[in-house]
Amino acid sequence: MFLSLNSCQETKDTDSTEFSKSITLTSKKHHEGDYNWQMAPDSLVSDNGELIAQSDYNSKDWLSAIVPGTVLTSLVANGSMPDPYYGLNNKRGKGDIPDIYDKGREYYTYWFRTTFDFPEDKEGERTWLGFEGINYIAQVYLNGKKLGNIKGMFVTKEFDVTDVMKKEKENVLAIRIEPVEHPGTEMSRFNKRTSKMVENANGGNGELGKDVTMLMSAGWDFSFSDGIRDRNTGIWRDIKLYTTGNVKLHDPFVKSDLELPSLEESAQTLRISVTNVGETAQRGSVSANIEDTDITVKKEISLNPGETKDVIFSAETHPELLIKDPKVWWPLNKGEQHLYRATFNFESEDGQKSRPKSTRFGIRSITSDQNTPDSSRVFYVNGKRLFVRGANWIPEGMLKTSDLRYRTELNWTKDAGINMLRLWGGGISESDLFFDLCDELGILVWHEFWMTGNTKPPADKDLYFKNVESTIKRLRNHPSLAYYVSSNEQEAVIEIEPILNALDGTRGYQYESECCGVHDGSPYKYENPMQYYDNTASKRGSRIDGFCPEYGTATLPNVEILREMMDEEDLFPPNKEVWDYMDGNAFHNMTTKNDNAIQQFGESNSIEDYALKGQLVGATAFRSIWENWNYNKLDAGDRFASGVLFWYHNSPVKQVCSRMWDWSLDKNAAFYYSKKALQPLHLQFDFIKNTVTLVNDYPKEFKNYKSKIAIYNLDAKRVYSDSINVDFKPEEVLNDIIAVEMPKNLSQVHFIQLQLEDASGNEVSENFYWRSKDKYEGPWTTTGPLYSGFEALNDLPKVNLKMTMKSQNDDKGLYRVTLENPTTDIAFFNRLKFLDENQKLVRPVSFSDNYFSLLPGEKKTVDVELLNTYNLPDTMTLELEGWNGLANSVEQEIKNNNQ
Repeated sequence: MFLSLNSCQETKDTDSTEFSKSITLTSKKHHEGDYNWQMAPDSLVSDNGELIAQSDYNSKDWLSAIVPGTVLTSLVANGSMPDPYYGLNNKRGKGDIPDIYDKGREYYTYWFRTTFDFPEDKEGERTWLGFEGINYIAQVYLNGKKLGNIKGMFVTKEFDVTDVMKKEKENVLAIRIEPVEHPGTEMSRFNKRTSKMVENANGGNGELGKDVTMLMSAGWDFSFSDGIRDRNTGIWRDIKLYTTGNVKLHDPFVKSDLELPSLEESAQTLRISVTNVGETAQRGSVSANIEDTDITVKKEISLNPGETKDVIFSAETHPELLIKDPKVWWPLNKGEQHLYRATFNFESEDGQKSRPKSTRFGIRSITSDQNTPDSSRVFYVNGKRLFVRGANWIPEGMLKTSDLRYRTELNWTKDAGINMLRLWGGGISESDLFFDLCDELGILVWHEFWMTGNTKPPADKDLYFKNVESTIKRLRNHPSLAYYVSSNEQEAVIEIEPILNALDGTRGYQYESECCGVHDGSPYKYENPMQYYDNTASKRGSRIDGFCPEYGTATLPNVEILREMMDEEDLFPPNKEVWDYMDGNAFHNMTTKNDNAIQQFGESNSIEDYALKGQLVGATAFRSIWENWNYNKLDAGDRFASGVLFWYHNSPVKQVCSRMWDWSLDKNAAFYYSKKALQPLHLQFDFIKNTVTLVNDYPKEFKNYKSKIAIYNLDAKRVYSDSINVDFKPEEVLNDIIAVEMPKNLSQVHFIQLQLEDASGNEVSENFYWRSKDKYEGPWTTTGPLYSGFEALNDLPKVNLKMTMKSQNDDKGLYRVTLENPTTDIAFFNRLKFLDENQKLVRPVSFSDNYFSLLPGEKKTVDVELLNTYNLPDTMTLELEGWNGLANSVEQEIKNNNQ
């Protein structure tokens, strides 16, 4: 797999200037960094840290290590452990990968070691060693001296190493990492929980909750139900070295008070902490400037050795901080995502400058209340109601993330039309890059603080508070950060609201995810899509109403991905033991309910056929969910709905219960059909009412648009058409603008095409459905026009599409594919994909559309972007495959930017 763990070589250091130096100690292994890291189990190392951190220490027998990374990740990369993401390798009962509970914490206690050079400090310069994230307990040694300890997954910590560094010589860093103190284990069916009971005894026996860590590593029904074997022990974020002057600037904070509803001015308050880390008193001035403005403010300050002061600039004391007609930050589809930058400086009386501290911020207001017909929570951005079409972000299961993965998944999130991501409480506080990208893309973030109703609360409150404080200071300037929540489904929380108010105070808060106008979640599994239309898909009661934190389903990945997950003999017919394990202990019913839905397209005789039909099932389910929430947007439907967070957004491990894209970043049909449903201007069909609805997510009106519907039989003959001219207001939903009387001469399977045209006749959006004549028999039945009776699709005649591909920009991996259906038949459900010389799927690749159908004579262009232009084969083949299409391909030489 070409995705590196945590490619940090292009990390943006906004503080770098001529007055400072910085390096990131990223490993050569997997990351292509500059440093050789090694690791060894503590049980085999008899020496102490003072000796290990000496340049003459013999570590030749140690394993190479991946940093950032976990112990288990490095063991797998070295061949010491099998791949947990393959088949049943991770299953605890097999014992192929020992579990920390069975072996004890010492089994996964490891030493990490590396060497580095660092340029000699200038006079008055201080050198710092900063740790952005270690899980869970660390003892840190440099050049034979112990620097100190770190504890807690979400604490950042810095050490002043000025007097320990060897200038212009090799330095040795050694770190002893211990796992969490309460790793827990699977929950026995004889045990009883003291907190909420939920599916599959998530979180193991609940003990892991006593630590401030990634709780899902104990096991969950959307990942491995029995957990990650080392509980993700390791150095999971970057380690950095940098210099400052004797006055250190840190923890900047910019607060904007935007005038509502006019948005005509904003009062800024700038805060920076200033510490004298030198041995003599300091006098000088702290200044701040805001890019894109003429604003510069300054204040005199004096500091004794070791003293810290907070310097505050407000609009009351500095009127220039009142910005007229500010460039406001908006979420997706609502406006621009303008970002300002504030830079703080210190200059001493004798002209000595310290390392500047810079931060980006956005001018915006995010609030919420329960002033709704059903007292559900509704969010406002810059004073305007926002209909939330969001999703639950799940971290990579073994923290094997990368810049490429972040950029790919978040850009695809925007492309799909998602405007909010929930950092679910059993996961992690994501990286600075994650939040930077959300700022740039207009994606709001709901942040939970590492507690769940499935696990016990943290045992050490002070440690928990330190993790919370460190996280708030790191993230509070991001305009995308919208909401604080203490826990996932846990009422007995540790009170943190005073800390939030003291360190931030600009965002809303609720103590758990299912309170305060947010109801509980479900459904989670595959259900008959017709039940989304009559709102019965959850036995817990009405769900497409109010604000729902978890509502979703799953889909199969593509056949190429399934082949990378298990042995061929387990693929088809599906080996229930393997498939159920890779479905979170069968939580999503992939071998039962989902399998039954696939059979409605005809009995499969191969894994290729089975996986293709699975893509059809997933596309229908995902689109149906989104479109039913659209129908009930805010005041538009027959009940009030303020938002939904799809459960869940991204796959933490390789799994058969995939999402819009799978773990390896191959998009499923569910992505493209979700993208259809979440178009800012969108037409959709109601499969119970047989009506057409128009949805506008833009904050502007449109006039003289035309909504069109056409129905085609299996033989491609049009049997029905209608259209209506419409004007629609900002954010408006026009429900049931066309009522369709279904023709009596419909074929068993037929197709519905919706088109929206602007006043000039240009198509601005399009939607294409397949529908059967089967009658929906009501909730919890397995029949209906979206579920059953699709065998007739196998009678579609074979078609041969014309296809060409031209390069648009080789350096950026941009291409354009042109397709045409020259036949008199429908070309149904066509997929484009790139294969390398070994016929392996190339990814990640962005197609502007895929899994599309073409009517007779119809032409289509698809824009393509190869997202990893530094790791591509020299020649690739673009292949086109379809339900009834003859295979077609175009070979293309690809420019590899790594050559």
